[in-house]
Amino acid sequence: MNRMMRRLLVALPAAWLVLFFGLPFALILQVSLSRAVIGQPPFTPLFAGGAFQGGLGNFALLLEDDLYLEAILASLGLAAGATGACILLGYPMAWAIAGAPRRWRAPLLALVALPFVTSFLIRVYAWIGLLRPTGSLSVLLQSLGLIDGPLALMPGTFAVAIGMTYTYLPFMVLPIYASLEKIDPTLASAAADLGARPGRIFWSVTLPLSAPGVLAGSLFVFVPAVGEFVVPELLGGPGTPMIGKVIWQEFFNNRDWPLAAALAVVLLVLLAGPIALAQRSQAPTARGLG
Repeated sequence: MNRMMRRLLVALPAAWLVLFFGLPFALILQVSLSRAVIGQPPFTPLFAGGAFQGGLGNFALLLEDDLYLEAILASLGLAAGATGACILLGYPMAWAIAGAPRRWRAPLLALVALPFVTSFLIRVYAWIGLLRPTGSLSVLLQSLGLIDGPLALMPGTFAVAIGMTYTYLPFMVLPIYASLEKIDPTLASAAADLGARPGRIFWSVTLPLSAPGVLAGSLFVFVPAVGEFVVPELLGGPGTPMIGKVIWQEFFNNRDWPLAAALAVVLLVLLAGPIALAQRSQAPTARGLG
């Protein structure tokens, strides 16, 4: 009976992954190997007359056209920048919440998650009202005499970076808080008794023990940020060719499903590397806890 339960516990997540990840990925991979045609569906079948009709032409085109390489590099760079900004902002927030009295922690965590109560589009449009040349920030700075004319913060890469950092900041704060909250406070007290200064305690005790939370938060931010579409579309304009925008344009504007599917496959392969490295680095910690 116990063996059957164990098998069932393993089979259910495996079936879920196959149904909602394996099958969709197989479909995307199939489309990426086909050729675009004007029809319904807008791609050729992989097999016709018993012969394989697909190929790697779409992936070769991604290497030949600089547009796609620029989109991939811009997406990776902006996602990495947003992840770094979330770490710099999120770690002090999580540390302050973990160090607050226990009765205040739940309300503070609720404030961190409060933006999710409102619509994502409304929050992005709010940043448009703040960052556009005639927006609130530009008007305030002009009224204070700090700038002479309108401040053009958007559209552009800077506005996209701000929007992505704001959007994904809670995904960084919560995992770091979970790691900090589990640290035994007597460790810091013992280090202080041995003569360690607060800075040394942080770098030698707090930061290493909270590293799993930082790593988890970095994955939660970086992975969705690479494929972000809404924030670059609304805050970046045409000068921010991120891979999510390019996939959208190929799917719905150019109707080139095979090329868009090839881009999606490349994006998944690029993201598989950081995820695998994160799991490998987490393995020693998991074995130590076990």
